[in-house]
Amino acid sequence: MGPAERENERLRADNQALRTTILSLEVTISSLTSALKAQQVAFEDQKKSFDKAIEELSSLQRRFLGPKPEKMPRPSDEIRRRRGTGADPDKTKAKRAENARRKKNVRTERVDHRVADEKKTCPSCGGAKMSSVGKGRISQQWEYVPGYFVCYEHVQETLACVCGDYIVTADPPARPFDNAKYGPRFIAHLIVAKCVDSIPLHRLEKRFDRLGINMSRSTMTDLFHRIAEEVAPLVEALFAAIITAEVVQADETSIKIQDREKRGFVWTFLTEHAVLYRFSANRSGDTPRELLGGTEGVLVVDGYSAYNRVTGVDGRTRAGCIAHCRRKFFEAKDMAPEALEALELILDVYEVEHDAAERGITGTKTHLELRRARAGPVMDKFHAWLTAQKSLHPPRSKMGRAISYALKNWEPLTIFLDDARVPVDNNKAEGALRVAALGRKNFLFVGHEQAGKNLAGLYSLVATCRVHGVNPEEYLADVMMRLASTPTSQIAELLPDCWTSLSSESARA
Repeated sequence: MGPAERENERLRADNQALRTTILSLEVTISSLTSALKAQQVAFEDQKKSFDKAIEELSSLQRRFLGPKPEKMPRPSDEIRRRRGTGADPDKTKAKRAENARRKKNVRTERVDHRVADEKKTCPSCGGAKMSSVGKGRISQQWEYVPGYFVCYEHVQETLACVCGDYIVTADPPARPFDNAKYGPRFIAHLIVAKCVDSIPLHRLEKRFDRLGINMSRSTMTDLFHRIAEEVAPLVEALFAAIITAEVVQADETSIKIQDREKRGFVWTFLTEHAVLYRFSANRSGDTPRELLGGTEGVLVVDGYSAYNRVTGVDGRTRAGCIAHCRRKFFEAKDMAPEALEALELILDVYEVEHDAAERGITGTKTHLELRRARAGPVMDKFHAWLTAQKSLHPPRSKMGRAISYALKNWEPLTIFLDDARVPVDNNKAEGALRVAALGRKNFLFVGHEQAGKNLAGLYSLVATCRVHGVNPEEYLADVMMRLASTPTSQIAELLPDCWTSLSSESARA
């Protein structure tokens, strides 16, 4: 083999070795790339877990280590802050007038304080001849006089004819129901104490005992449920008023049932003139369907899927709650400052509603024009902002969930732009459930499912009284005595919105 051939052989060997080395390096690089990608995926998962842990830790720190949980400010307060104005003078004036009106219902007693005899001698001239100057110095001192109960002994006169063939006894006193030992005002006080003031019956038992009334908790429970059964026709009349309304707001909250491991739920359905509560053993869509199935109009709710049973092509139009949307961005603002932009845009929408209320045009055609002219462009800008921000935040972060909620519910959230009667949020329904939440905290549970239904029925009546400015104690005490003599076809005339005129007519008679 000549020198040239040996050189070619050496070069081929070197090339083969080089190709082997390159292949080996390619395998190594591919392996390292795969490992790097796996590490990157693992790092991203760890980062998401870390971000979620930071969010949860921040929430816990604010809850347990901070002075108090941060409370989302009301839109009205934020609008005043933005405009640099104080409280609304018209509302302040109206509130003062209302307070003055209510004070007139409080019994005022005059107490005269006479000048002591030893002070009736003038130190200058020594004279004792004094005369009154003006009406005297007047000051007020509020005092609490413990309440008391009255036990009326009804004595029915009995007469007999001298002939011995006729005996007559005076008619017995009217009672809420047969053999009722307690009067209507007593029972009304009991119901309002539990359904308005959320006072548990065992606490009422102690209060009554201090006032000299030996009344057991079981007796109060029996009275409570008996009256709930008596006023059930009124609750059904409220139901009829709800289902015919064009715009209904709804929400729900849980409450424990004593004889079951699972929780029950109190639902509220309200309109401009009525509030209805319903109790159910679960949170399924059966309750909305039973009440509103087959009805037409608008249903204002949050994003809960149970309401899908009554919304859609053959049901009510679903309107969303912008307050829920606002709350989610408020919770995300500590980890994502961009959420402040969303809060400002949402506040722009509330500002339109604030101005409409001040002008007294809420629910009118002018209000709808105002919404479309001012709130419409704001919502368009908000949607564009949400779309741009969506890819910048992890889907499971608070900010990601807030953006996802807004985009998923965008159509319901913009229904208010087409109907002036539709509110921008569902805050009234949420507010109506506060009494149930306070009751859950104070008396912890309902005994059984029927007890929950009775509680919901009485909640409905006292809440509707509040809507119409009616004193629930006076209302319940009066209608208890009217129900037995009122025909079924006229039951709706005993509802709180009609009762005021009805009671006025009786007073004049």
